Amino acid sequence: MKTVNVKFAGLGGTGVIKASDVFAELVFELGHDVKKAEVHGMSQRGGSIASDVRYGDKVESPMIPEGEADFLVVFDETQVIVNEVFLKKGGTLLTEKDIDVTKLPNIKSLNVAMLGKLSRYFDFPPEKWDIALKKLFDPKFHAGNAEAFKIGRGE
Repeated sequence: MKTVNVKFAGLGGTGVIKASDVFAELVFELGHDVKKAEVHGMSQRGGSIASDVRYGDKVESPMIPEGEADFLVVFDETQVIVNEVFLKKGGTLLTEKDIDVTKLPNIKSLNVAMLGKLSRYFDFPPEKWDIALKKLFDPKFHAGNAEAFKIGRGE
């Protein structure tokens, strides 16, 4: 299996790291070699933040080289231009515009809705996504996350 590269990007406090943690956990539990890297910058003050997740049979480096991201998942439109250099030709860009945020149970669940949107591009069993979400979130968020994930999937 070739290495699949997924870059998550946004602003500090939007759940970029948590979303990448969930995705990395998911692909790890599915038996893939996974590498993950993060760039925080001034994220705690709302600055740019990005997290790379690479998985496959054997992944050598955690960082996605420019022009090699299969997916670029952006949680804030201002970060598209900053990160689009990483998206490969023919790659998939997912942005917050892909989600009707008015339907979310809470705006803070946008990251889970974006994972729901991303899930449509993979044939991973839905229950595996749910297991990863439940493993990395406090139980008080499980119901809202399940709803946000379905909204992201368009269900």
